[in-house]
Amino acid sequence: MPLNASKLADAVMARCDELAACSEDEHRVTRRFLTPPMREVHDRLSGWMKAANLEPRVDNAGNLIGRRASTHLDRTLLLGSHLDSVPNAGRYDGVLGVLIGVAIAEAIIDESLPFHLDIIGFSEEEGERFSMPYLGSSAVAGRFDQNWLARTDRDGNTVSDAIRQFGLRPEDIGDAEFSTDHVIAYVEPHLEQGPMLEQAGLPLGVVTGIAGQSRLRLEFAGTAGHAGTTPMLGRSDALLMASEFIVEVSSLGRQTTGLRATVGRVAAAPNAPNVIPGRVELSLDVRHVDDLVRERAINDLLATGNRIAKAAEGIFSVLETNANAAVSMDADVSKLLIASIHECEQRPLELFSGAGHDAVVMAERFPTAMLFLRHPGGVSHHPDERAERDDVAVAIEVLCQFVRNLAKQHQPNQVSSS
Repeated sequence: MPLNASKLADAVMARCDELAACSEDEHRVTRRFLTPPMREVHDRLSGWMKAANLEPRVDNAGNLIGRRASTHLDRTLLLGSHLDSVPNAGRYDGVLGVLIGVAIAEAIIDESLPFHLDIIGFSEEEGERFSMPYLGSSAVAGRFDQNWLARTDRDGNTVSDAIRQFGLRPEDIGDAEFSTDHVIAYVEPHLEQGPMLEQAGLPLGVVTGIAGQSRLRLEFAGTAGHAGTTPMLGRSDALLMASEFIVEVSSLGRQTTGLRATVGRVAAAPNAPNVIPGRVELSLDVRHVDDLVRERAINDLLATGNRIAKAAEGIFSVLETNANAAVSMDADVSKLLIASIHECEQRPLELFSGAGHDAVVMAERFPTAMLFLRHPGGVSHHPDERAERDDVAVAIEVLCQFVRNLAKQHQPNQVSSS
């Protein structure tokens, strides 16, 4: 392994530690869409971008983009991932991919490229603040729905408010879109967030596709009442309905091969110790590589919710539904990525991703590929999340080779003759 890759990997790991300190919470990593810690991340990351001969800018969706411009071909290779996190997160999910991108730019700083190289840190992927994932990449891909600007967080701030408070212009968010004619490819390095690479004893994998995902907001409505004076028989307890539903969600997930079904957020009202809950709002996350299986599971669970509510003389409602179909990665870009891994004397594992990534949205518009890094322990969205420095070094070496191979394909004489 080149010494340069090892040194750059050390820098990436140290920078991950540094960005972990940019958090809404003092003792844990929490960084939501365009909150003040995101400005700290932009400040530090912009400095590292400049040192790698990248010119940083922030678009009106809050994405930080560092460009190394080319005078040869007005087309762009995009490398990167997201900068936001879930509450109480690890320090590598998302930011590792962005920092690897910066390391690539540093590694080839003296090499000529026939296309622009853009390292992108998406402002939002997790969907935590506004219950809507992929806000940043949706803007870049031209898929941002203007109605999303009116969505509110728990403090009553709208997406539009958050963008404006960050010093940006929500009315110009369409300017963040990249043209399909100008993007050669988007490549996202990311932790696997699973055990397959570790079990195979391999540092890197190439993603063949990403599971489809449905996110729903549901509500059980019952009748609030005094906890001491209302008889147990005949109560319409919304939290009890929700609890029965959560058990059914888990049961269906275990019984259906390949299905992932999760309730991750529950909010009861009036949420008082001496009051029977009258209303409960909860999330539902369902994923599968086969969209038909996922959709059938959703229909079954909605029927279950209605049955539970009817038996308890309550009401079951679907407040919101968002879905992303399963997507395949671009065959040609993935093939070149696999060839680059072999050229670096590594063996790639081809695997499917159960987690959603910005690549889901980007693949709708641009040739897209993902490089997974081994994830020791496979624990993600958690402080125990881990990455290995040596695996990061291998990823840097492979992606440098990938960029060089792509450059050979797009040399001016080859482009003009094609």
